[in-house]
Amino acid sequence: MENFIFQNPTRITFGKGAENQVGHEVLPYAKKILLHYGGGSIKKTGLYQKVISSLKEAGIEFIELSGVQPNPRLSLVHEGIKICREQRIQLVLAVGGGSVIDSAKAIGAGVPYSGDVWDFYTGKAVPKETLPVGTILTIPAAGSEASNSAVITNEDGWFKRGLTSDLIYPKFSILNPELAFTLPKHQVACGVSDIMAHLMERYFTNTPNVELTDRLCESTLKTIINNAPLVLEQPDNYDAWAEVMWGGTVAHNNLLNTGRTGDWASHDIEHELSGIYDVAHGAGLAVIFPAWMKYVYQHDLNRFVQYAVRVWNVENSFRTPERTALEGIRRLENFYHSMGLATDLKGIGIDDNRLEEMASKCTNSGHSTVGNFVKLGQGDVLQILKLSGINTAKK
Repeated sequence: MENFIFQNPTRITFGKGAENQVGHEVLPYAKKILLHYGGGSIKKTGLYQKVISSLKEAGIEFIELSGVQPNPRLSLVHEGIKICREQRIQLVLAVGGGSVIDSAKAIGAGVPYSGDVWDFYTGKAVPKETLPVGTILTIPAAGSEASNSAVITNEDGWFKRGLTSDLIYPKFSILNPELAFTLPKHQVACGVSDIMAHLMERYFTNTPNVELTDRLCESTLKTIINNAPLVLEQPDNYDAWAEVMWGGTVAHNNLLNTGRTGDWASHDIEHELSGIYDVAHGAGLAVIFPAWMKYVYQHDLNRFVQYAVRVWNVENSFRTPERTALEGIRRLENFYHSMGLATDLKGIGIDDNRLEEMASKCTNSGHSTVGNFVKLGQGDVLQILKLSGINTAKK
């Protein structure tokens, strides 16, 4: 196990009706806020009215900025920064899923910075201060409600890049599983895929002697696997949604990567898919992760065997280690299929015309590598993208 420092400053308020407390949560930080959200779904569900009623009751003034899209855009972040400066906003309240929260974090980081906030995403600068951010989560998926990361897409070149800074942890996050009851099934499936990817990115490590966090990753994966079919079949199953929502937060609040170094190549590769083609992040991960596994599993066959046995209940008594490992990957793919997700590029509407471009962008024209479990160069990324184009039918 590696040395580590763990601190997560985000206050979590979890449970039924928790959104009604948002005014109380905001009050210690601000009297005037930016209310940031996506389209009209929060108005259709009644959440918007609950939020503004709580804010008004607490005497909090708010300016609205809607329009966040999946794979949130830099242009809207720039608009939010401008509003916050002109209106002397003191906190950004994100009401939505990971895209809204990531957009809010970027706005918060950009307000006190004299340059372009995109500098933080290209490594040209690091945040020194930020406006506080609070969240009301509506889509369990990205884990951004309690993480120190945010991902933004720059329309100029369609680069999707991430920022990591302890300054951008939300001050508070409100989690009510009831707010997920009305999500479309495809959005639920993509969210589950995203949560599982956060766990698997941490799980596949070269760090030895990490039994505790191995077991925590495995148990969280199994909890998600057990409850995902329930929320898809029974959208108003509060108990199942509670498991998925809290599992999604724990998967990405940095507890499970304590003492170990995760991989993150699959995320980096997928960012090129969703950056260029605007596919849902979870849908892209369902394509990339199995292909990455098939490309690297021999690097540490024992870890892939452990994953297959502990997570997918593969019996290895009568199998070779390699067959056990491959069966674990196959069961992952079949789980994606069971939720209606594709595991090949064609299934998400992507052909092979821009694979070389994506491999080049992912590795800075071949000048850098991605991943830690196995460091992947441009040629490796291209091979994984090619593997992603192979349709793996359920057997």
